[in-house]
Amino acid sequence: MNRTFSQKIKCFVTSWEMVLLCLLVAECVIFGAANPKFLKPALLFNSMNDFMSICIISLFVTFVMITGGIDIQAGSIVGLTSIIIGVTWQDYGCNIWVSVLIAVAAAALCGALSGFFIAYCGVQAMVVTLGGQFLYAGVALLVSNLASTASYQGISGFPEDFRVLAKTKFFGIVPSQLVVFLILVVIAYILLHRTKYGRKIFLVGVNPEAASYSGINYKRVIMSTYVLSAISASIAGIVLTSYLGSAKSDLGSNFTLNIITAVVLGGTLSTGGKGNVIGTALASMVIGLLRFGLPLCFKIGTQYLDIPVGILLLAVVLGRAAAGHPRIVNLKARLKRSKPA
Repeated sequence: MNRTFSQKIKCFVTSWEMVLLCLLVAECVIFGAANPKFLKPALLFNSMNDFMSICIISLFVTFVMITGGIDIQAGSIVGLTSIIIGVTWQDYGCNIWVSVLIAVAAAALCGALSGFFIAYCGVQAMVVTLGGQFLYAGVALLVSNLASTASYQGISGFPEDFRVLAKTKFFGIVPSQLVVFLILVVIAYILLHRTKYGRKIFLVGVNPEAASYSGINYKRVIMSTYVLSAISASIAGIVLTSYLGSAKSDLGSNFTLNIITAVVLGGTLSTGGKGNVIGTALASMVIGLLRFGLPLCFKIGTQYLDIPVGILLLAVVLGRAAAGHPRIVNLKARLKRSKPA
């Protein structure tokens, strides 16, 4: 039986997503009080361009982690996508949109390769994607050596119809990157929470053997999540290249910590079987605003911003470990039984 509207509202109010929403509001209040410029719509929306790529990738890394895996190679695929677009357009004369398609195809191939080793060869996801992080970063450097432009300079001068992809502002204020992110949130939500494919992902994360007995090709499902994650990284690379107007092989090299933190903070279990796209979307915004607000309002150097993000990740992991401790579980059960009916 479907839940009533009031039951759905009560469920949301007591959910982790509500906690994340409160964190977002708290950030706006604290940072706004420290520096009123933070709450200026134009500045706030423009700041989103700097972390929207992390938000985009986090959505589909959620799929990977629900299956019990992990993806730390996405940042390298961002750089690989960017430099492939630049080199194929500038040095090989491809149309810019053909270059984009080539870059997406290359990223999907990277995801499929890593996914194959994890799903079909039984190699640990951490080992494969760590290797992939170095491998794809190295491939990106090799591709950059094919360019007539020095790698440290980056490839620029892209056509205006490509630049407009990330420069457009709807209603004169809402950046197109945010619109792309919201569209991907809807797509990811439908895929994960409203399709058979999504149910297969959750079942594989809970118990791959049970999924196999149910007639699910769990290896194919696992591999597909890495392909989706890689494609999302390529979309982030396309948007970031368009926004910066420059293609570089090292774009996204510092994304990994923020992506994993966003997914874990969003409610996805590192052991798999549980996760939520909306939670990840909200958590990625929490991290993005944190990275924007601290330098602006409290003059914290950008080189130190990984510290609060790392603390946030540790706090969430330790908090979940404490919540799952038998004594805490038994205490919560006793408190629940002691409540009047």
